[in-house]
Amino acid sequence: MSDDSHYEILAIKYAERNSRTRADSFLYDDDHAAPHPMDYYVWLVRNAHRTILVDTGYDAIEGAWRGRPVLVDPMCALRDIGVGPETIDAVILTHLHYDHAGGLANFAGAKLHMQASEMAFATGPSMCHDTLRAPFTAEHVCEAIKRVHSGLVTFHDGDAQIAPGITVHHLGGHSRGLQAVSVKTANGPVVLASDGAHYYENYQFNKLFPIVVDTDAMLRGFDRLRDLGKGGRIIPGHDPLVRQYYPRVFEETKVIAHRLDLPRTRLGETGGAE
Repeated sequence: MSDDSHYEILAIKYAERNSRTRADSFLYDDDHAAPHPMDYYVWLVRNAHRTILVDTGYDAIEGAWRGRPVLVDPMCALRDIGVGPETIDAVILTHLHYDHAGGLANFAGAKLHMQASEMAFATGPSMCHDTLRAPFTAEHVCEAIKRVHSGLVTFHDGDAQIAPGITVHHLGGHSRGLQAVSVKTANGPVVLASDGAHYYENYQFNKLFPIVVDTDAMLRGFDRLRDLGKGGRIIPGHDPLVRQYYPRVFEETKVIAHRLDLPRTRLGETGGAE
């Protein structure tokens, strides 16, 4: 990990929902009643020069309130692999939904990177609508606001470089200011789609996820992901297949972590398409 612009990437699973069906994952799906589980991840991006966390997950209190218990608190998982909150240089928030920004308070000293349009969306008139407000938790949004007033937020308007080899790209669609993260690795670029594509099927077959603010933006986001992923790989935000495709590490602990910068352990079910 000596190259300043190449990184190791860990997908750390902290929760799951196995009672879902395909109707919960895709609009207009022909097999809507079939089971379709969901994994919840945070992503750790690091090399010898910096350690960056992409999203912060949610904790047991949030999980109990929403009826979605955690398997392991993301903070505990990070500590178990030797990463304390004080070692995190920056947090990239892909968006402010509860399962991506719920642990923000644990990283009080880290600089935040987010899209300005996401903060405007999460604090503006759209939140007067129950449906649009449902994926957000007010305390998480307020925590982000406090960081603004502490001078710890860098807002982006579209594409931006966070550090050598790490860029963010505005997608929208699922949430107004949703952004993906592209990371250079020794094995080519890796695009962390977050909720720009919950599952491989979303971007591979242009299948809309049911929580959508702008359908046109979501479809254009799939196009953008495919463009960003040329010559590399795209990692969906909630797909259990990620754990089948990439090697597990830290198996001596209870942490469920997979290395996304290493070669895939097997090809995908759609002929190896990334």
